[in-house]
Amino acid sequence: MALYGVGIALPVESTLGLSPWDVFHQGLAKLTGWSIGVWLVIVGVAIMLLWIPLRQRPGIGTVSNALLVGVFADLAIWLIPTPQTLALRWLALLAGMTILAAATGLYIGAGLGPGPRDGIMMGLARRGWSIRVARTVIEVIVLAAGWLLGGTVGLGTLVVALCIGPLTQFFMPLFRPRVAQKM
Repeated sequence: MALYGVGIALPVESTLGLSPWDVFHQGLAKLTGWSIGVWLVIVGVAIMLLWIPLRQRPGIGTVSNALLVGVFADLAIWLIPTPQTLALRWLALLAGMTILAAATGLYIGAGLGPGPRDGIMMGLARRGWSIRVARTVIEVIVLAAGWLLGGTVGLGTLVVALCIGPLTQFFMPLFRPRVAQKM
């Protein structure tokens, strides 16, 4: 969960654009004056309530994601300075995106339950939606809402949108538990 926090903070500090969900969290933060991390927690818990009609079951990973990622994100945003040059800003964005992909591989590989946001996608998929359509619809809705709320949308948002899937796919098998072979 700490890696997620750092992976969220680096693109925030880059000011080049955020993932759709973080555009939404940042927009809510700008609107209310509460931190991005507080909104990560509030939105995560609220989304878990949406799991009820979808009959999704949370795991310990789900609950820890909902409650801890926001805390770690706020801490990392506070600790990580804003890069001053364009090259360092891009490095921060790319490093954050890579860390987010690795963190996703770690928590899914642990098998302790999906994060709240991924659980909505999985619940819709169980109801007949394709993963691609469910994920795209969700991401477009939260991106549009976040942008309307004043969240940072930029070239970095496009880079994250295009690259996070392939990066996550790269990291997933690295962190999947290996099954002991029969002797």
